[in-house]
Amino acid sequence: MEDKRNIQIIEWEHLDKKKFYVFGVAMTMMIRVSVYPFTLIRTRLQVQKGKSLYHGTFDAFIKILRADGVTGLYRGFLVNTFTLISGQCYVTTYELTRKFVADYSQSNTVKSLVAGGSASLVAQSITVPIDVVSQHLMMQRKGERMGRFQVRGSPEGRGIVAFGQTKDIIRQILRADGLRGFYRGYVASLLTYIPNSAVWWPFYHFYADKRCPVSAY
Repeated sequence: MEDKRNIQIIEWEHLDKKKFYVFGVAMTMMIRVSVYPFTLIRTRLQVQKGKSLYHGTFDAFIKILRADGVTGLYRGFLVNTFTLISGQCYVTTYELTRKFVADYSQSNTVKSLVAGGSASLVAQSITVPIDVVSQHLMMQRKGERMGRFQVRGSPEGRGIVAFGQTKDIIRQILRADGLRGFYRGYVASLLTYIPNSAVWWPFYHFYADKRCPVSAY
């Protein structure tokens, strides 16, 4: 016997908005806490000259722990959490754009293509400036300078805490590059994520619309 089923498409009006936003942010935050140290290590390995500081992922992990403790693996994390906003804006833009396009076309391909591209445009416009600041914060370490900017410590020799460092980096970016400094790599990000999102969603709905045979014994 064959049981043919369609995958149900959940539209914007079907969502429980309160649960969607609360659980979405909570789950994304848990994932972010788990992977952030490796994001920081990857960024430093990509920026360093040859093997001047770290000889690999494990070596970087140990050296950062010894020099700065666990907090050293989470430099820039507080700023980076603001990218959670872009994730929620992505889904919201996607669903609302699909709803808007539905007034002009009932084709899932058209709705998904336009909505996917629009969602990535909005998300990247929010994400890129946050990423620029958080990546500069990831480069802050005791001793040798890694990035373009260096956070200045207090006169007593203590480092300035949390968002004090963020303000310092923001001022230095503004002074060096103006507002454009927060959008370094913006066009490259758009050229990467907009086509990806615009193509992915139509394929998702294409396969969801297909009847999938499931054998029952």
